[in-house]
Amino acid sequence: MSKRRAQQSGFTLLEVMVATLIMGVAVVGLLANLHGSLRNTERIGSYDRATLFAQHKMDELIAEPRLPLNVKSEGAFPEDGDASQGGWDAVVTAWEAPPRAPAGELVLARIDLEVWWLENGKRRTFNVEGFRQQLLTADEASRLSAGL
Repeated sequence: MSKRRAQQSGFTLLEVMVATLIMGVAVVGLLANLHGSLRNTERIGSYDRATLFAQHKMDELIAEPRLPLNVKSEGAFPEDGDASQGGWDAVVTAWEAPPRAPAGELVLARIDLEVWWLENGKRRTFNVEGFRQQLLTADEASRLSAGL
């Protein structure tokens, strides 16, 4: 009887099939998690690129001395890319100015910058604001006095 038991050691076909099924379920779960992680990495990468671009563009806008007030500026994102796939919009407004400020008066200007791009068919945006001093031109001073 002991010889007979020794010859029957090993796995049955049913045991192998159950083990294979369990491993298959585990592998499918791991692959689904890996796919989600890769998608999140791609999404975070696009936001990271947008923030770096927005910082660079805001630095350029702050350094540009003659951006007119209340006029929309725009361009492509990335700058050498297709404007239908991404871009930026900026508007400079007088944030703080004395009443009836004359031409040549320094005012605090606010720059609102929006960087946008398409990701999986959806429009994504990143907004930044900055402040700087700006000299009013005669045209800007008259528009501010008129409340425009």
